[in-house]
Amino acid sequence: MIIGVSGGLDSTLALLVIVRAFDMLALARDGIVAITMPGFGTTARTRGNAEQLALDLGVTLRTIPIGESVRLHFREIGHDEQVHDVTYENAQARERTQILMDVANQVGGLVVGTGDLSEAALGWMTFNGDHMSMYHVNAGVPKTLVRYLVAWCADEVFTGVTADVLHDIVATPITPELLPLGEGEQLEQKTEDTIGPYELHDFFLFQIVRYQFAPAKVFFLARQAFAGIYADEVILRWLGVFYRRFFAQQFKRSAMPDGPKVGSVALSPRGDWRMPSDAVSALWTAEVESLRAN
Repeated sequence: MIIGVSGGLDSTLALLVIVRAFDMLALARDGIVAITMPGFGTTARTRGNAEQLALDLGVTLRTIPIGESVRLHFREIGHDEQVHDVTYENAQARERTQILMDVANQVGGLVVGTGDLSEAALGWMTFNGDHMSMYHVNAGVPKTLVRYLVAWCADEVFTGVTADVLHDIVATPITPELLPLGEGEQLEQKTEDTIGPYELHDFFLFQIVRYQFAPAKVFFLARQAFAGIYADEVILRWLGVFYRRFFAQQFKRSAMPDGPKVGSVALSPRGDWRMPSDAVSALWTAEVESLRAN
């Protein structure tokens, strides 16, 4: 099994699942190849956690930096490295996926994807980058549950250094680490600053996909669930973002690899979810805007 490990929540949970599967099958853990691929936004904290976790778990660890390869690619396509746009970010994600796929070919293995249910709903992934693998083990697990499961493993399954690393991963800001670091290795990119709090989006996802509630009903329920935490305007802002992204990013879900259904909500095209990629969110977003106006 080949997996990219970043020191973030998703790749950590996926690695723990693979290790558990190998143990149940009485397979040697060195058959798991964990690859850390530091790039322009990788921090010492996340890289150190990824490497330490792999070593503690007894899997095969490889470190393959992507900086030189991505810079060569920028020169080939004529992209200015100082322009930190979507090309700059996605080139790194796709380089990492190429490495994983080619190593899988090299050793006769399978690439295990790390993207979760929340990212699939919001399309927070690079098409033909981290969006792709040979099996997406986290495909049915929302981000809030990913965080909870890693914390649970730290408290209930592991001890010592491994538990400490898992606790630190839980405490690390969620970020794709695709933008250069600021002064003093400060993160310049935090996912929830861009797309909104995952606890809100996971709540919206459940109410919308599981129960097909309309925007007004979802807003009503969210006001009760997050009373005193988020103001009405904040809830409506991110609800509008959810609908826009959920509809616009269906094309990525239509081309997702297989993955298990874990809870009562799934977005895999091989499971419960059927949606045309050209579906339009206009009716839903119009209702959200009417709620904001009132």
